[in-house]
Amino acid sequence: MKVALFVTCLNDTMFPSTGQATVRLLRRLGVDVEFPKAQTCCGQMHVNSGYVPEAIPVVRTFVEAFAGYDAVVTPSGSCAASARYQHKIVAERSGDPALIREVEAISPRVYELSEFLVDVLGLVDVGDRCQRLLKAVHGITMVDLPEAEECCGFGGTFSMKNPDVSVAMGSDKARHVRESGAEVLVAGDNSCLMHIRGLLTRERAGVRVMHLAEILASQEAAA
Repeated sequence: MKVALFVTCLNDTMFPSTGQATVRLLRRLGVDVEFPKAQTCCGQMHVNSGYVPEAIPVVRTFVEAFAGYDAVVTPSGSCAASARYQHKIVAERSGDPALIREVEAISPRVYELSEFLVDVLGLVDVGDRCQRLLKAVHGITMVDLPEAEECCGFGGTFSMKNPDVSVAMGSDKARHVRESGAEVLVAGDNSCLMHIRGLLTRERAGVRVMHLAEILASQEAAA
């Protein structure tokens, strides 16, 4: 299987250790992952802000960078969703039949990291992927996060356009994290973690924040 890492622009610029951990983890699992240097942004910011025409060249770059790969793995749920669903909207808006075909071919092969580990590699039974993967890690005690299904309030440009609402939602999430008694908060998307980390830090909660890839890669190293 020919696999590519889509590191995302946020991880590349602010959280490179997440991309590095993803590569270490996949290679230790026997996956020969490559990093196409032509990759840039998925275009999610453009689409979410209503700039769909401006996202067309971004999507073109994406499909060109990842053409020929059997799977594209990304340590970001929101960017995976953008490639899987928003790219179709952008391609259709372009009116370019070739781009539409390329997106239809590549989008189904884009996987969020935990999805790839569970659904493609079959590491654990299908279910709540992140929790099942973490439960398999030695030395970790999982605790339930109250209202876990609630959004953290980041939402990319939403946090800039609606800062008061964003902070209120994030504060609720931070409160639930504190109430859980957890020492470490783990998630599969650094944009959400960045938002919650900022609030927890300002509250001096003493809770560490880590991406799922860094937890799993550390476990592999220890093993």
